[in-house]
Amino acid sequence: MSKIIGIDLGTTFSAAALVGEGTPHIISYNEERIMPSVVGFTPQKNLLVGTPALNQYVLYPEQTIRSIKRKMGQEVQVQLGDTNYTPPQISALILRELKRRVESQLGESVTRAVITVPAYFSDAARQATREAGEIAGFIVERIINEPTAAALAYGLDQSDDHQLVAVYDLGGGTFDVSIIELDQGVVEVRASHGNTQLGGDDFDQLLVDFLAERFKEEHGGIDPRTDRKALARLTRAAEHAKITLSSQPFARLREEFLMAALDGRPLHLDTEISRTEFESLITDLLEGTLESLDAALRDAGISSIELNRILFVGGSTRIPLVWEMVNQYTGIEPEVVINPDEAVALGAAVQAAIIAGEPLEAILVDVTPHSLGIEVASQEFGRIVPDHYSIIVQRNTTIPTTRSEVYTALFVDQDSIRLKIYQGENPRASRNTLLGDFLFEELRSEAPGLPPRITVRFDFDIDGILHVSATDRGSGKQTRTSVRAARVQLTPAEISSAQQNLAELELAEEDWEDLENELLEIEEEAGEDEVETLAPPHRLETLGALSRARRLIEKGGPDIEKLKKSVAALETALATGDEASSQAFTEELMDLLYDLEEE
Repeated sequence: MSKIIGIDLGTTFSAAALVGEGTPHIISYNEERIMPSVVGFTPQKNLLVGTPALNQYVLYPEQTIRSIKRKMGQEVQVQLGDTNYTPPQISALILRELKRRVESQLGESVTRAVITVPAYFSDAARQATREAGEIAGFIVERIINEPTAAALAYGLDQSDDHQLVAVYDLGGGTFDVSIIELDQGVVEVRASHGNTQLGGDDFDQLLVDFLAERFKEEHGGIDPRTDRKALARLTRAAEHAKITLSSQPFARLREEFLMAALDGRPLHLDTEISRTEFESLITDLLEGTLESLDAALRDAGISSIELNRILFVGGSTRIPLVWEMVNQYTGIEPEVVINPDEAVALGAAVQAAIIAGEPLEAILVDVTPHSLGIEVASQEFGRIVPDHYSIIVQRNTTIPTTRSEVYTALFVDQDSIRLKIYQGENPRASRNTLLGDFLFEELRSEAPGLPPRITVRFDFDIDGILHVSATDRGSGKQTRTSVRAARVQLTPAEISSAQQNLAELELAEEDWEDLENELLEIEEEAGEDEVETLAPPHRLETLGALSRARRLIEKGGPDIEKLKKSVAALETALATGDEASSQAFTEELMDLLYDLEEE
């Protein structure tokens, strides 16, 4: 059986991990332990994933996609190059790059993975994450909640003591808190709460707005947020300032020629921000995390004084104010024993090892973060009143779970019922998240004069994904479905098509890499052998053309076939030692390079 890796598919950074000799460890690549969750295209439409994509963000923000995780499960598309992509397709590019890196390090194919999601992710977002994994070429063995994974990383399953632990997970784009009970090696999630639209990205945005307003005051109302490149540079500066302020009381921001005045004068950003100013910007958002902690404690039926430990997970927990507010609220000193950027991936690797049958003893019990139910109607004073929400699975129910309820049609002769499945807590169905619906037809009454009845069954699996079945009690007819958010689900054919598109993108990227390596080899060999047979002026021209071609490829040339043809012709000419031919091909290559650079 192939290895199963653990993956933290994060908003700002992603990581992969594996258990070896009983211990989880991050699989690094070229000394990079975590990879930016960023995807981009160069102006020449070459794919970039990870650090190269992040590096080009300030130059080509319109060609770069960040924080796609916050759109998972939503019915949206993002544009990259000339093509629109769904969030699972962009996430698949990130996962595919992680897969490539892992395989490069392990020297073998890896096709099985455990992928983490925020505990408060919706069913649609969980489905989208699974689809992203499938598009990337993984068999997704399990979807596991991030705070639960962090608990495994901390080795909480190895403790025989009874403990109540809060895992406070504040990452780049999402926030979760889970109350976990430990008893004799059993890790049981008692309750979870959170916000999938709260994280370091929001702190950055507040800081960007603060700096933009200061810039406007200094430069006659010119707003850097109106220019995409200026905004990208300002965002990068805000991120760096946020990091600096975690360890220093002040941060200096300098961005030369951020924008131009109406008369063409360069306008610079040169300012200082204090930690106190930054903390005043984010206090309200951090108070929201404490409200989630309070809600999770209430759902778990305990108070903060009953907690034994608080574990910090996620890069944003490095902000000193986070530490101070949680400490003051609970009276407990938070723990950061494991790198907060890596804890989730390490925990996912532990879960992967358990699935793979490795000798790790742990029993993991998780919960559903949201209530699940259907829309029902009632007759009141002769009127039909719709939009009631009937909950079948209460939030924070231990999973996997199965729950059933019986529902009665409104009329005796009614022969069909449309089931609308929702997720949420609002008493009005329409104010919750619609997961999907289906029409149940040809209903029969159990007895003359009585309206038909159906039994609705919810099966909530270990991945936190809902399966629904309905049975007509009169006829015994049954209908089943896996409920996913309307129009978000990818069909098997769409997954296959997305895999093909991904393969084509990777093939183009590998093509450029192969040509770059070929140029390096020609350049090295030519410098040592073939070019030495040529006259000195032409030798320099040839080496210059090869070097220029290689630099162009590093930037991403727009027409690889033309370039490959010219390089191949030059290589042949050099191999024969024919100076006239190599001179002609060098000139042809140089002409092509000028044309490509102008494009």
